[in-house]
Amino acid sequence: MNHLIDHFGGIEQLKGKKIAMTWAYSPSYGKPLSVPQGIIGLMTRMGMEVTLAHPESYDLMPEVEEIARKNAEASGGKFIKTNSMREAFENADIVYPKSWAPYPAMERRTKLYGENDFEGIKALEKELLAHNALHKDWECTEEMMSLTRDGKALYLHCLPADISGVSCKEGEVSASVFDRYRIPLYKEAGYKPYIISAMMLLSKVKDPVATLGSIKDAGAKRFLGL
Repeated sequence: MNHLIDHFGGIEQLKGKKIAMTWAYSPSYGKPLSVPQGIIGLMTRMGMEVTLAHPESYDLMPEVEEIARKNAEASGGKFIKTNSMREAFENADIVYPKSWAPYPAMERRTKLYGENDFEGIKALEKELLAHNALHKDWECTEEMMSLTRDGKALYLHCLPADISGVSCKEGEVSASVFDRYRIPLYKEAGYKPYIISAMMLLSKVKDPVATLGSIKDAGAKRFLGL
């Protein structure tokens, strides 16, 4: 969110922007649902047009999708679901192609780990890898990026990405697309320490404004990186 605010010139500039949160192929299994669920839950609060795209059966938690719908209604935005990556990319201002495992599969894996059924886990992994392999065409390529608004959508990823021909044979994003967005990706990642610090403060302190004020008033020397 901080990256988008900086990129588009203010939080008020996000309203009406289209973000495509899409599944993408990965040669691994079991990637968490936290990114797509976080994106649809947060961006719908900003009045954005949020399109969630994934192959059939790669569903998220239904309660999170319901939150996204309610957020969109309250903010004047949109929450759209589709099984077409192409549809999601069309006229998008922002794209976030990222692999994740189906929610039902994660439920099964949690149950298997709870039962110490490691053979069952191996069988599930084999099943999910085969399922993933049916959707290798879900890749963020130059052709897909050309479908976005003026062909210049902002590409997002939490990193590390599965880069086709670099970190894997076939993956989430082509090497040429990733290279073009390398600097913006570093900027996106650069916000993480500050967001994590803010979350830690909010979880530990009842009045964060007063606490920060007292730290400032104390006049303690701090490293400013100058």
